[in-house]
Amino acid sequence: MAKDDNSGKDLTAADSSSVGHEGAPAGTAVVVRDAVANPGFPPHRPRVTDLNPSAERRAERTVYTLFYLSIVGSVFAIVAYMVFPIIPEEPDSVRLNNLFIGLGLTLALLAIGIGAVHWGKALMFDHEGVDERHPVRGSDETRERAVEIFHEANVESGIGRRTLIRNSLIGALIAFPLPAVVLFRGLGPQDTNPAALLEHTMWKKGTRLAIDPTGTPIKASDVTLGSAFHVIPEGLQDLGHGKLEEKAKAAVLLMRLKPEDINEPADKKDWSYDGIVAYSKICTHVGCPVALYEQQTHTLLCPCHQSQFDVTNQCEVIFGPAKRPLPQLPIAVDSEGYLIAQSDFTEPVGPSFWERN
Repeated sequence: MAKDDNSGKDLTAADSSSVGHEGAPAGTAVVVRDAVANPGFPPHRPRVTDLNPSAERRAERTVYTLFYLSIVGSVFAIVAYMVFPIIPEEPDSVRLNNLFIGLGLTLALLAIGIGAVHWGKALMFDHEGVDERHPVRGSDETRERAVEIFHEANVESGIGRRTLIRNSLIGALIAFPLPAVVLFRGLGPQDTNPAALLEHTMWKKGTRLAIDPTGTPIKASDVTLGSAFHVIPEGLQDLGHGKLEEKAKAAVLLMRLKPEDINEPADKKDWSYDGIVAYSKICTHVGCPVALYEQQTHTLLCPCHQSQFDVTNQCEVIFGPAKRPLPQLPIAVDSEGYLIAQSDFTEPVGPSFWERN
């Protein structure tokens, strides 16, 4: 018989005959003789609403009142959006708009949350239970049990018989998204079709091409072979309100290639000047700036999603998720040698979504 070197006590090897628990594997090294018994659930403590019908009715009134308050908050946010509009020249209008819309949305969401929690704490079925784990399978018994669970949930929550709570909750959930619908409309122009605004830019006949961001006009002689310029319409830097919006539509990349390297269709032969071409800087995928030019391969690269455009072939897409070429800006030279636009872009710039609109 072996002994423990530290305590001097005899050690007995466990075998199948010493296993004291049914189903324990034979040959275990340790025999557990004092396993903790399952204490079970503590005695159920009924709530005040379980014992007092008046308290139950009072809790029900509290819940549906909170849901109605949520509806009021949603409506208040919509009204505040209309009563306190944002006026660009008045900073206080922004604060008032954010304050009252925020208060309305806070009331709408907070009332739904508190009402749902109070419903669960005070009125829903609260007896403890154990859900034994079992293999997931789509047997008939499983489907029948699923129907039973839905029925039990209906009985335990009381949503089927507490019509005021149910209807007020449905109303609150319907009303809560409405302010978001109204606020999203405010992201676009209020009196103009947003898609129509993207069909035109600041470019027009005779507008000089200027270096971004200084606004210095560019002469054709300044554009050397293999060079690239980030270009904006002359006068853009003098705009006040709406400057960034106009730049986001009118930004252009200007490059000079060998004239023999450019493949131009017959109807666009006069859109370039001595190998100088201008294309929209706005990617036709999702509107990122196409800011990288590889002069050896004459390729423009969008750094956002890796779309690539071949400058020698009308900036057609040669790689990436973009679906159409970059729009070309027709250019020419005025009497002083400055590069000018012949017209605006002949197609919408930016993502193809706007072209389909």
